[in-house]
Amino acid sequence: MIAYCIGNGESRRFLNLPKITENKTVVGCNALHRDLVVDHLICCDRRMVDEAVKSDNTTHTKIYVREHWFRYFRKIKKDKRINHLPDLPYTGEKKIDQPEHWGSGTFAILVASMLEDIKEVRLIGFDLYDNNGKVNNLYKNTQHYSQKDAKAVDYSYWVYQTQKVFVHFPEIRFTIYNTKDWKMPIQWNLPNVNIQLLTTA
Repeated sequence: MIAYCIGNGESRRFLNLPKITENKTVVGCNALHRDLVVDHLICCDRRMVDEAVKSDNTTHTKIYVREHWFRYFRKIKKDKRINHLPDLPYTGEKKIDQPEHWGSGTFAILVASMLEDIKEVRLIGFDLYDNNGKVNNLYKNTQHYSQKDAKAVDYSYWVYQTQKVFVHFPEIRFTIYNTKDWKMPIQWNLPNVNIQLLTTA
């Protein structure tokens, strides 16, 4: 089986996601629910959880949150859509290895990799960086997101943590879709990782 893991990078701006992901398992991040009904949605930030649970598009979506938000939304608010974020598949002593320093994007890739019977995870919208040094996110300038002129986020954690997922799931094929000028991090040059040209078809 194939799972689509959708990030919010601007490379996916012109894609018809409902068509591409039709009848497929979809894992997404944060405000993706504004544009697409997904099976699994990762929201590490309280504001994103608040928005997601109120969305008409998440009626049947599993929403994954951090422990403190789980206690509130699942135990107090009794929202059965709320799930714990999964444990990391490894342990480490560095800050970068602690789950509280993993974001929604890297957790989304992990959740997709842990789904039953998944043989391939297709990553769309995981741009990491932008050439002009500004924030690269389709939802910039909207509620709960940075302004369009905000400085780009340091993506080094995303590169490291995503590599950890790739390494710990060697039986899964990871296909990264992006534009022809996008450069894949050298850390991702692994036997189970490949890149494909993103098209609007």
